Amino acid sequence: MESSIGTLEATVVADGLDHPWAVEFLPDGRMLVTERSGTMRIVADGDVGEPVAGVPEVRARGQGGLLDLAIAPDFETSGRIYLSYSEPASSAGRQRGSGTAVMAATLNLDETGSGSLSDQSVIFRMNNYTPSNRHFGSRIAIGNDGNLFVTLGERGDAERAQDPADLAGAVARIAPDGSVPADNPQPEGWAAELWSIGHRNPQGAAIRASDGQLFIVEHGARGGDEVNMPRPGANYGWPVITYGVDYSGLPIGEGTEKEGLEQPLHYWDPSISPSGLDFVSGDLFAEWEGDLITGGLSGRTMVRIDLEGDTVADTEPLFEGQVGRVRDIKTGPDGAIYAVIDDSPGPIYRIAPAG
Repeated sequence: MESSIGTLEATVVADGLDHPWAVEFLPDGRMLVTERSGTMRIVADGDVGEPVAGVPEVRARGQGGLLDLAIAPDFETSGRIYLSYSEPASSAGRQRGSGTAVMAATLNLDETGSGSLSDQSVIFRMNNYTPSNRHFGSRIAIGNDGNLFVTLGERGDAERAQDPADLAGAVARIAPDGSVPADNPQPEGWAAELWSIGHRNPQGAAIRASDGQLFIVEHGARGGDEVNMPRPGANYGWPVITYGVDYSGLPIGEGTEKEGLEQPLHYWDPSISPSGLDFVSGDLFAEWEGDLITGGLSGRTMVRIDLEGDTVADTEPLFEGQVGRVRDIKTGPDGAIYAVIDDSPGPIYRIAPAG
């Protein structure tokens, strides 16, 4: 396809995955991939390995299952990774339903192209589990200080996003062991883990390396998908303010602005259902250095988000309708862009300039 920097090519580098949800690159260049049904696999030179043993039990219904993963900054010495998932109530000692949880574990690689997890520990759980199978959020981004940001959907119950005691519709920030960092904002009445509230279903998160600033993308309803830059202690408005409307066409909340509630950096109308988020870096895309790139589920697209400082100057759709529902997107160690397609069988594409 033609882009603002010339012709781009999309090449399948792995296939046959079952609704892949997230991808990360191991230090040796292999890909670690989660499948929503509850498995994690290692992909090497196009070969998809056998399931990694020891992943947590998940409630794989609707939008739930085994979701995001992140690799600890000291992985080469510690082997530690983090997994987010929809945890069944039975695993959490709850009475019903499921909720977003995060597990820390050590990944032990083996000679078969697979591996196993050991030293597993659940370091975070939502405080209210419900039967809903929607809006788990679940992206994990590791800050420059080593603390974890975890995005949390409001589980299809919009009012939860405005309850600061509820770990839903929010961004949480926790230490690698699940404890609460001393410099979390902690306004009166807020759960100690919370960083920001008023989010609907954030499914992309990325850290700007230069200053450690977190950026997220989140689903609106009908229209109103957003790019946000969550600030500590801030309220991003859902469902009081939004640029979208209900699926019925009726208005939501009180309009698009209200004092004390933050505005998005950018919004989409119609929706693209943004999922996955990363910064572009490296020589292959030197002209886009420092921009964000996100996937689109309903939009079946990828979108470059042109950042100028803390402002979205423009957006550029890429491969619209050509590759499928993009669930996750990452800049690889080779500088190419890798797109995970939510399908079964689902491929992973490598995006690079032609030639």
